[in-house]
Amino acid sequence: MHTKTLNESEIAARVAMLKRFRMLLEQQRLKFREYLTVLENQEKSISSDDTDAIIQYTELGESIISEIFTIQKVIDPLEYMYTDLCAHSTTLPDIPHLKTDLDDLQQKVLAQNKKNRELLQTCVIGLRQQVASLKRPYAHKESIYAASSRTAALVDISL
Repeated sequence: MHTKTLNESEIAARVAMLKRFRMLLEQQRLKFREYLTVLENQEKSISSDDTDAIIQYTELGESIISEIFTIQKVIDPLEYMYTDLCAHSTTLPDIPHLKTDLDDLQQKVLAQNKKNRELLQTCVIGLRQQVASLKRPYAHKESIYAASSRTAALVDISL
């Protein structure tokens, strides 16, 4: 009778762990979708040269990435336990689907991030060319602050 209770508690613990693992995968999938949306909006702001929006989307993206890494720290040990349980019992049928969906989202995020980086590099090159083409009106003139023989060396402040 004692072993049956232990087995039931083991089963309950495993089911709870699997449910927690599934919930964390769903949270991470939601965060990746959110991050992908931010990257897509950032692309639009890069194309429209909206510097303030680019900065806002970058900061928002960094906070989402931080949340993704926090969730991943919890997922890693649960995933190890999940793979250990897979060999011994039946699993929740939606976990492999969640993992596949999450992997697809990660690939989309990487592709969008690469696209945004390339757009930003193109913008930076354009800005550098604009700065280089600017004419400086005093480029070949002597500075008014340069020493010359006409500059006073002593100032009389006596009354």
